[in-house]
Amino acid sequence: MILFPAIDLKNGSCVRLLRGNMNDATVFNLSPGEQAKNFAESGCKWLHVVDLDGAIAGRPINLEAVNSILDNVDVPVQLGGGIRNIKQVEFWLEKGISRIILGTVALRNPEFVIATCKAFPGKINVGIDALKGFVAVEGWANTSQITSLELAKRFEDAGVSALIFTDIDRDGALQGLNIDATVELSLVTSIPIIASGGVGSISDLRNLKERATKTISGVICGRALYNGAIDLKEGLDVLAA
Repeated sequence: MILFPAIDLKNGSCVRLLRGNMNDATVFNLSPGEQAKNFAESGCKWLHVVDLDGAIAGRPINLEAVNSILDNVDVPVQLGGGIRNIKQVEFWLEKGISRIILGTVALRNPEFVIATCKAFPGKINVGIDALKGFVAVEGWANTSQITSLELAKRFEDAGVSALIFTDIDRDGALQGLNIDATVELSLVTSIPIIASGGVGSISDLRNLKERATKTISGVICGRALYNGAIDLKEGLDVLAA
């Protein structure tokens, strides 16, 4: 199972939000490139990067910060936040991003996701961010009437590389993953699932590893890495065991 260290970008800095609230952001590093390098040197095999400002604006905002990350690491990077048309997808893939995360557009225009998966095989993830079970979009500012299970089923045969499932109520709160909901989602699709939201201790990683179905392939960790609650090398060892 892959551990994805998270780098969330707001105003050019590495931050962590509490439950997706853009007004409740803690700045952990002013240099995204330096933070990415630190994670890579600790042994991670992937990085998870989100342009938070871009998710709200509907277009990439933190271009310089993302470029600094790409300049400082050789590990593959998956990127989301405000990527909503084919030109933006092409732009980031040409820059060196390994996988694009489509969130809002996946709900608003699923046909676009399907077409993009065909155009760029193996390069497209779908972000499913859920609040009380319902998908939230536009940087979590708006909640739909579509459940996470319904959205996942729409892409079963589309060629999506992974579904990134985040429980917004737990994100940044260090209260543990919503493993029940993650497992439930994994049972309705054959698409690999990456868990996200709430990892607060090494025991959370162990619990996920113990309960994971065959389609749960990874987990994203943010605040617990930044505040030292989880040592990245230990976390990588737990999930690799």
